[in-house]
Amino acid sequence: MTIPDLQNQTNRNGNSQPALPTTESEGYARGLNPRTIQMIAIGGAIGTGLFYGAGGAIAQAGPALILTYLVAGLAIFVIMRALGELLTYRPVSGSFAEYAHEFLGRFTGFATGWTYWAVWVTTCMAEITVAGKYIEYWFDIKPWITALVVLTVLFGANLISVRLFGEAEFWFSAVKITAIVGMILIGIGVLTIGFGHAAHPSVANLWADGGVFPHGFGQSLMTLQIVLFAYVGVELVGVTAGEARDPKKTLRKAINTLPFRIGLFYIGSLLVILSVASWRNFHSGKSPFVEVFEQIGIPGAAGIINFVLLTAALSSCNSGIYSTGRMLRSLSLRREAPAAVGTLSSRSVPFAGICLSAGVMVVGVIVNAISPDKAFAYITSVSTIGIIFVWGVILVCHMIYRARVKAGVLPASDYRLPAAPVTTWLALGLLGLVVFLLFFTDSGRIALMVGAVWAVVVTVGYLMMTRLGSEDRKQGGFFPRRQGVRV
Repeated sequence: MTIPDLQNQTNRNGNSQPALPTTESEGYARGLNPRTIQMIAIGGAIGTGLFYGAGGAIAQAGPALILTYLVAGLAIFVIMRALGELLTYRPVSGSFAEYAHEFLGRFTGFATGWTYWAVWVTTCMAEITVAGKYIEYWFDIKPWITALVVLTVLFGANLISVRLFGEAEFWFSAVKITAIVGMILIGIGVLTIGFGHAAHPSVANLWADGGVFPHGFGQSLMTLQIVLFAYVGVELVGVTAGEARDPKKTLRKAINTLPFRIGLFYIGSLLVILSVASWRNFHSGKSPFVEVFEQIGIPGAAGIINFVLLTAALSSCNSGIYSTGRMLRSLSLRREAPAAVGTLSSRSVPFAGICLSAGVMVVGVIVNAISPDKAFAYITSVSTIGIIFVWGVILVCHMIYRARVKAGVLPASDYRLPAAPVTTWLALGLLGLVVFLLFFTDSGRIALMVGAVWAVVVTVGYLMMTRLGSEDRKQGGFFPRRQGVRV
């Protein structure tokens, strides 16, 4: 069977255009229950940026890192509430690209969809590679072999059914949550009853050793880019809209709990970590969780966190395979990707889109096996600048949506972003500040350079699609009018 052709509708200027997709027209199965969506939302906010990358940020900013996470967390909440308002207006699995297409035009929709696909493909390339290094901690297996096995297993799980993806993500998230909650509870025990062997555990460590800003406000501000990228993945909830049961209710609940998750998992864990030990004990290249567990005297601390880091990498790759397949299908339904990647399997999963994405991810395994560090750094830099672009598009789309609601063109959502558009502008300002700060670091300049190259690639791709697709679509070829065939 096929997805029915989208009925034509007439816009305000009288031009005929395809009707906007809805969750019903996309053809997905409702395989994600509220329990799974909640865990995907939680897991999306917790990654290796916290478990591993926070060590270097602590060394750079000291206790001020807590404030940086708080500020960035507030901006992320604004972005997610803006997305939530758009999702309750029209829930679709290709949400970011769909809204960009509707409110900012076809080119921006094309650029947003392909950029988000590239963000997750490059992220997965990195995650499956580091997964191999985590396995190497216990077993003498070459990292690229583990990376290939991991990719194959998760690829197979995503092909079987969306429910299996959801269950895998549920348990990956459960491991991460257990690790953080366990560390917080143990840390509270150290601070209150003197449990463990930490040298000088005290809340005073937050300000007594060089102050809250031991290296000055400027150095603390520079960690903003590191911190913001630690939140990559929270927007994944929007991609699940096409397969969530009762999406408007479920997604609203998942977004509403975001402040609690940020407060507990990021702010809470950092407060405990920096109270149990002075910020001077943490360094780049070593997990702050390992350091705290070793300070307390937990046996096998490095092994425990290595397992959690492996779980975080598997979770990220699992989410990447899921989201890239859905985004490619969304692009295909809008005739902005080959028709083949729009096909659904008999299990209602985007079979071809997942296969294409996983195939590109294999390239990352090969590149990293050959070990050109600079080349791999350039590839993964796409995710750095790409996610800022996607988040910015969400905010701009929200502002345009609000303007059209005010003009009486579109229906209002009952799930509104508080204090908009002031909060929207503030969040956009923070994203702009992060882009500006990228100019002052080597990795940031690489990200900006790669971002500029990617912008050229997307623009050329759009022009080629527009030119070649116009004639081909009339003949039902590369970009046919009927898409979404089940195989």
